[in-house]
Amino acid sequence: MSLLPCVEVNPQQSPNAAVIWLHGLGADGHDFEPIVPHIQFTAGVHARFVFPHAPKIPVTINGGMRMPAWYDILEMSIDRSVDETQLRASAEQAIALIEREIERGIPAERIVLAGFSQGGAVAYEAALTTEHKLAGVMCLSTYLATHASIQPTSAQQDTPFLVQHGSQDPVVPEVLGRQAQQWLNERGYDVTYQTYPMAHQVCPPQIQDISRFLQRVLPA
Repeated sequence: MSLLPCVEVNPQQSPNAAVIWLHGLGADGHDFEPIVPHIQFTAGVHARFVFPHAPKIPVTINGGMRMPAWYDILEMSIDRSVDETQLRASAEQAIALIEREIERGIPAERIVLAGFSQGGAVAYEAALTTEHKLAGVMCLSTYLATHASIQPTSAQQDTPFLVQHGSQDPVVPEVLGRQAQQWLNERGYDVTYQTYPMAHQVCPPQIQDISRFLQRVLPA
């Protein structure tokens, strides 16, 4: 499997942790790059940020237009009809990036997997199906697209999940974030759920909460 092209932001010192962050539909790996300087880690933690680019594929809900996407969305109903085969393939690509970080000397327990919107759905799938125990999982303004079909491993049973959503999100309604939280809670996962008075975006207070989460799961 060839690795996805990525934007990488490396710390000044040798990395001892990694954050792999998947963008949303129509964006690219540069989308969350500007957030990096605003994220604060515990002293002694030097994290590499990896922002992969999704391939350009036709997206049904956008008239078949080709754009960066992790999977096709077939209809925008509340239940979200998606191409699960493509989603799982993207999850395998994310897992391959986790394995590359391990090969580069970062233990899986020092890797955080994150995703926004479509990227968050892939992050859920990848985190819940990999055999690698991660430091944490961040799912932002997203949904658990494969809740009815996913076959989770036990690797993340004790891994902290951070689920964040905008209460005014017109693209991915907050109820979908709540449903994902409930699914995780019912199966005994460690979930922190946070909401903000925003639309389909990221806001400064949220970035502060992300910093606190990363300080928790990536101690010195």
